[in-house]
Amino acid sequence: MGMVAVIQMVSQSDVTANLARARALLEQAAAAGARLAVLPENFAAMGRRDLALLGQAEASGEGPLLPWLQAAARELGLWIVAGTLPLPPVGQQGGKPCACSLLIDSDGQIAARYDKLHLFDVEVADSRGSYRESDDFAHGERLVLADTPVGRLGLTVCYDLRFAELYSALREAGAELISAPAAFTAVTGAAHWEVLVRARAIETQCYLLAANQGGQHPGPRETFGHSLIVDPWGQPLACEARGEAVLLADIDRPAQAAIRQRMPVSAHRRLHPGTLQPLHKEHT
Repeated sequence: MGMVAVIQMVSQSDVTANLARARALLEQAAAAGARLAVLPENFAAMGRRDLALLGQAEASGEGPLLPWLQAAARELGLWIVAGTLPLPPVGQQGGKPCACSLLIDSDGQIAARYDKLHLFDVEVADSRGSYRESDDFAHGERLVLADTPVGRLGLTVCYDLRFAELYSALREAGAELISAPAAFTAVTGAAHWEVLVRARAIETQCYLLAANQGGQHPGPRETFGHSLIVDPWGQPLACEARGEAVLLADIDRPAQAAIRQRMPVSAHRRLHPGTLQPLHKEHT
């Protein structure tokens, strides 16, 4: 067993101010006894147009974000899922960055890196209207899991929530918890956020740690908030509608094991990733 924290923010374009607010919220989580904390997507900057430059600075060791994260994790004795940062694809220096979710361990070391697989290229009926993440970011290419003090963690980001096959693959790879830092829009969030988070928890019988942005941002952009910690039965353990918040919950692994034993859906699965073949109708 162990305590986890989900952190909700209302990040702006000022990186220094965002980091100060994130540090204060991480300190609250650590003081409450959390072993692992999840920051929201774009926690360090929202509305910036210089993402590639930010990413290149971080990759070359000249940016503020990685040193800040590593110091925060080490000084607070906390594992941190660092929302998303713009970082170049592994092995590359230029081009579009990835929306990268780093897992930092309590020694300040990078324990895992997940590059967001699904990019939000969507028309939304809000004040902004059109979202084209692929204009700014490159797609990720792989699943990522890592062992943490509170269980085996699968990493996802925001729009990934709409792709159940990703979560099923993480469950088959041994996930017990799944992080979902996000910046869901107010419109799509009101329609689908909670039902998606709870559905992914129910399907995988994992804890879902869904850290959303929750307010007004440059752009203009409004995010939905309602960050959640959901248990493997699909029940919300903590939620906050808007604004900054630190949500806390205990991970009960014996209870999770009992749920999986009573309803062994993973053992009953007949369709596995890569095995489903299309049905071709014969014409006579």
